[in-house]
Amino acid sequence: MLNTNSEFLRPEIMDVLRAFGSEEEEFTHYFSYSSGKFLNVIEYRSSFYDFEDEFDPADDLEYKRFAKRFCKLAFYKVLSAATGKNLPWGALTGIRPVKMALLEGECGRDFEKTFKTLCVSEENIQLVKTITQVQKPYRGGGKSLYVSLPFCPSKCDYCSFITAPIEKTRQYVENYVTCLAEEIKSVKNIAGSVRSVYVGGGTPFVLDCGQLERIYAAINDVVKGNLEYTVEAGRPDVFTEEKLALSKRYGVNRICVNPQSFNDQTLTAIGRKHTAAQTIAAYEMAEKYGFDINIDLIAGLAGEQTEDFEKSIEKAVSLNPANITVHTLSLKSGAKLKESVKRLHVEGIADMIALSRAKLSAAGYLPYYLYRQKYQAGGLENVGWCKPGKACVYNIDVMEELGDNIAVGAGAVSKRVFGGGERIERLDAPKDIPTYISKHQQIIPKRIEFFK
Repeated sequence: MLNTNSEFLRPEIMDVLRAFGSEEEEFTHYFSYSSGKFLNVIEYRSSFYDFEDEFDPADDLEYKRFAKRFCKLAFYKVLSAATGKNLPWGALTGIRPVKMALLEGECGRDFEKTFKTLCVSEENIQLVKTITQVQKPYRGGGKSLYVSLPFCPSKCDYCSFITAPIEKTRQYVENYVTCLAEEIKSVKNIAGSVRSVYVGGGTPFVLDCGQLERIYAAINDVVKGNLEYTVEAGRPDVFTEEKLALSKRYGVNRICVNPQSFNDQTLTAIGRKHTAAQTIAAYEMAEKYGFDINIDLIAGLAGEQTEDFEKSIEKAVSLNPANITVHTLSLKSGAKLKESVKRLHVEGIADMIALSRAKLSAAGYLPYYLYRQKYQAGGLENVGWCKPGKACVYNIDVMEELGDNIAVGAGAVSKRVFGGGERIERLDAPKDIPTYISKHQQIIPKRIEFFK
């Protein structure tokens, strides 16, 4: 149990406690600030620990940022000493390390020095440094358009998205597509500077060609020009030549093939209804149309050992896609996995991620974006890797919060970015599909007003 005199710091403290598995232990915390000095006093296991850090914040926003930073570092130091553990990201608990590094630079501070102070490993400091360099040519910023198609062949054990198996939601699909197309067309006057489109899911290719074409036609009515246009086509068992040809005809130039693993036993264990051979066949089918292709893999699935994950990495590399995204398994609210597991402990997970970095680098891939999630195995991260010149603009813009994101569909979250990411405003759409269908007419004017 945590007792603190500063409730605004509680979420930050709990992030650190969870990282060490100490959230059920007793802590008493006292925080104060005066004349450029931040004081954190922690009582833990009948001992007291005092931490005083000096910094003169320029405004209230910077005060809160550094209050959180020094508080997390104090708890990290106490628990690291008590447990003998050094976490790969140290006291850095936020989901956007690269954004933080860039902000430090904009404020005239050396992010490497900051990250070392926060006990981030040297390997991760260099990873972030590389990503900031790779992102440079893409950081012009601009609006993006996200289109949500929350339908899947089945729901994977680890998935927390709003998606539902198509057999249970098929009765909503036609109405959903009609509402979504109307909503897409409604953003025409606010989508003028869109530079990337992302049709995500779910598994968009689970829809039939007629339904997909209605969505594509609505998008093409709204956005014009030389855009990056991604469709998260998804699982290989829903790929067809007809859907690929249709996508190409409507200007799609990037698709995602998401096997998560190339091991058939693993695919069965996580609730997938396809094989590794089907993934390869889908990839080869898509390759003929000239798309830039992304392959998603997840480290830590269903009892896999390091050698199992290594086979998936090697197979992905052998296909030579433009992008490979390596996720670390995360325990998410709403996922079936969380019903049976309270805390993730994946044997060898750090070795899997280290192996992916080594093999992808050796194969000529560059890390170009990174994000972290709560309850992620080993306190690790997700990293997108690209061939030189093939980074996904949408992923960079959205993950680093470089520009506004116009998002349509069930569960979609539109964002407005102010002050280079200093302030973010959000507008959420209903997650439940029937609720979205019944309320989509109310969402349209709200979004137009939101982006005025």
